[in-house]
Amino acid sequence: MCHLFAHQPQRDYESQTRSLRIGGHCTSIRLEMAFWDTLEEIAAKESMSLGKFLTTLYNEVLDHHGEVNNFASLLRCSCLIYRSRSMVPVQEFKATVTPILDAAE
Repeated sequence: MCHLFAHQPQRDYESQTRSLRIGGHCTSIRLEMAFWDTLEEIAAKESMSLGKFLTTLYNEVLDHHGEVNNFASLLRCSCLIYRSRSMVPVQEFKATVTPILDAAE
């Protein structure tokens, strides 16, 4: 299992800070590149720019909850939800993976 995590591209977990304007206020959000890539994919599927998608999401959360606590964490969780709904079922995935032996085995 660690092989799967240890061999991921370093770019995916490098952080990047991006600036945007939400509700007339400038702010910045720092996320790992894997999350930025996923957010860009979601925005494209919604036919929006990333900035427009983030502003729309922020406003919808604000309308629903009355406040937005920790927007960066909300974005990460949104990416996890998106990815989990577009995943290959686990049984099919396991059928195509060769087991990796652990040194302790």
